[in-house]
Amino acid sequence: MTEPTASAPPGLAVEHLSFGYGAELVLRDVTFSVEKRRFCALLGPNGAGKTSLFALLTRLAMPRAGRIGIDGLDLAGAPRAALSRMGIVFQQSTLDLDLSVRSNLSYYAALRGLYGRDAARRIDAALDRLGLRDRAGVKARELNGGHRRRTEIARALMHGPQLLLLDEPTVGLDPESRAEITRHVHALCETEGITVFWATHLVDEVAPGDDLVILHQGRVLARGVAAEVAGDRPLEAVFLDMTARSA
Repeated sequence: MTEPTASAPPGLAVEHLSFGYGAELVLRDVTFSVEKRRFCALLGPNGAGKTSLFALLTRLAMPRAGRIGIDGLDLAGAPRAALSRMGIVFQQSTLDLDLSVRSNLSYYAALRGLYGRDAARRIDAALDRLGLRDRAGVKARELNGGHRRRTEIARALMHGPQLLLLDEPTVGLDPESRAEITRHVHALCETEGITVFWATHLVDEVAPGDDLVILHQGRVLARGVAAEVAGDRPLEAVFLDMTARSA
């Protein structure tokens, strides 16, 4: 994880971000950056502030202080341009269960102003990218949890974003589906050069070479490459020790 430079702004920059409800702060001076084309895991226990951070990144909430940069764009100063560079997968599913996989993607394409051959080409590419071509005509309610998540990821990538945000994307999935989704998104990052910011409370979703931000009680406890943060100990043990000490 590197610091931003004038010539190469990071895919995501969060600087001195604070946020709260009433008098209670849930994020306190949060600062980190994610290089372009890197997979960064935001690791924290439930209640750490991960979802609040995602609300700020997607403009569903406004910070009390601090700045967010998306691919060199200031989110507050140029929100439409910055948001157009993001693909987002929220923790709760947002698929229309009565529509087929292809119809869900078509509806999203229309919302993005994509029509005709361009939309069809992007939909086919998204289906192929996530291995969903054989399920294109299946209603979303008939899919298992893993394929619903794949559909949401395919949808989030249709407009060609530079940054993909995923908030606890494997919640509720069985272990095999969790591992499959994690592998898919890591592969997207490596093969297509997408910057990924993946929130999770599960240590086994973090690969040794991933960038890592550990968040607890609204504060950043550690940041860096996962293997370097762990040192000569298992990452799970380091994570548990950090969060226990700061409890």
